Amino acid sequence: MSEKVGLADAVLAWRKVLDDTRIHTDDAIRARYARTTHPHGTTPSCVLYPKTVQEIQDVLKIANRYAVVVYPVSCGKNWGYGDACAPCDDAAILDLSQMNRILRVDAEMGYAVLEPGVTQQQLYEAVQQKAPDFWMDSSGAGTSASVLGNVLERGFGHTPYGDHVRNTCGMEVVLADGTCVRTGFGHFPDAHSAPLYPYGVGPILDGLFMQSNFAIVTQMTVWLYPAPKDFQLFFLKQDDPQKLPELIDALRPLRMRGVLNSAVHIGNDLRIISSMQRYPWEEAQGQTPLPEILREKLRRANGVGAWNLSASLAGERAQVRAASREVRRALAGLGKLVFVDDKKLRWGKRAAALLGKLGAAKTLRRQLEVLEPNYGLLKGIPTDAPLLGTQWRLRDLPSSGESDPLALGCGLMWLSPVLPMRGVDAQRLLDCVMPVFANYGFELPATFTLLNERAMVAILNVFYDKKSQEESAAAQACYEETLRKLCEIGYPPYRTSPHGMPYLWGKGDTFWQTTQRIKAALDPNDIVARGRYIPPLNKS
Repeated sequence: MSEKVGLADAVLAWRKVLDDTRIHTDDAIRARYARTTHPHGTTPSCVLYPKTVQEIQDVLKIANRYAVVVYPVSCGKNWGYGDACAPCDDAAILDLSQMNRILRVDAEMGYAVLEPGVTQQQLYEAVQQKAPDFWMDSSGAGTSASVLGNVLERGFGHTPYGDHVRNTCGMEVVLADGTCVRTGFGHFPDAHSAPLYPYGVGPILDGLFMQSNFAIVTQMTVWLYPAPKDFQLFFLKQDDPQKLPELIDALRPLRMRGVLNSAVHIGNDLRIISSMQRYPWEEAQGQTPLPEILREKLRRANGVGAWNLSASLAGERAQVRAASREVRRALAGLGKLVFVDDKKLRWGKRAAALLGKLGAAKTLRRQLEVLEPNYGLLKGIPTDAPLLGTQWRLRDLPSSGESDPLALGCGLMWLSPVLPMRGVDAQRLLDCVMPVFANYGFELPATFTLLNERAMVAILNVFYDKKSQEESAAAQACYEETLRKLCEIGYPPYRTSPHGMPYLWGKGDTFWQTTQRIKAALDPNDIVARGRYIPPLNKS
């Protein structure tokens, strides 16, 4: 049976499972799902919109019968990591966004049970209404991004529950043959601790379904963070670019001892400026990367440092006061340290209004525009503000308030290497990648996030304008060379896009060989998300 014949037969069979409004083969819809912030996407054969677990089971059984690859996406907002594009052309996209029920919000034990289409904004509103004594944890992916999808990519957020994998349990998954499996205690009828205890009894299976293509996750429990009695954001502006290693080394003991128990972000000037404005093409006279004299000018105009630290303290009032003293001692002499709470934020907004059109007011307002949404993120409030950074290299300004990077034609590729929480490692990484970016005509917006007690992730942005073929080609080459170099010096990424996966599949690597053996056992026809993280099975 040829692939085209198999697909045609599969579509006919799927139409018996889904009504005509939930299966699309037309060119316009297929082109929509081929959009990506990467230079090149893949085009699907069709798009399916199941609403129930039973429909997913039926779809997979048909896919197996006709050997058609299906590619599940939760909401398709995996910005910069592949968006809704499958690793291969002609896959059937399984868009799960219509499976968007919040099945339960427990205001006593602090958890929510979600389907894959539940967005961050949807969960936030449900928690506000049904469990106001708790916070959700939000990533920076925007209000319309899937909560469950981010967990499956091992994404992270900003509250003390920012390590999303650590704060979830109780999956429901559908295997390639249509079998439905519940992890942890979920497979025991009426097990009271199923949403509370992740391990269950026997092997822990949950991790198998994160960053893999072994099955389709249709349900998950996420834990909610108890709203603290006291909360403060603190930020530090460091004007000396050489002080980054010292800053990281000063923070590490605080993170290890639990004084800081949520993610700490240290962004360079370009990372902050790119979220406030677009590339100054006219002033730069088309020159790239950004000339140093212009970079310094933008730094002053926007009131940012060479490195800018933001983090939060949350807990009982006495805890927060004690932690703030420790932070002040540890960071003394490393830059201007400012603490902000709800009251100070209100004062800042009033001051900006009272100062009117004075130059100081303009700078304060610009700082508040960046501060306020980030302040909210640290309290679990989702925002679309971080998406503005994807427009950094656009030459044509949007004609409306559109923020969707795909609709605007933004070019974005993330590189996210993980490294030890040591200043020397941060500097080694920068020394490696900065010349690569400069060689291809790109500046390096970078953030170091102290994600747990011992490791940090560097989020490196390749921003470009997709309308420029030359710039798109340079971005692809920059991305590939940087990824190779990061792996060579021992800092591989914690997640990647389909474009980056082949660079991680080292020949003869028994780890990937083992994952293929698991894949062959669970999905022998390799129909679920073929090539997503797990190397494709060799089919004779």
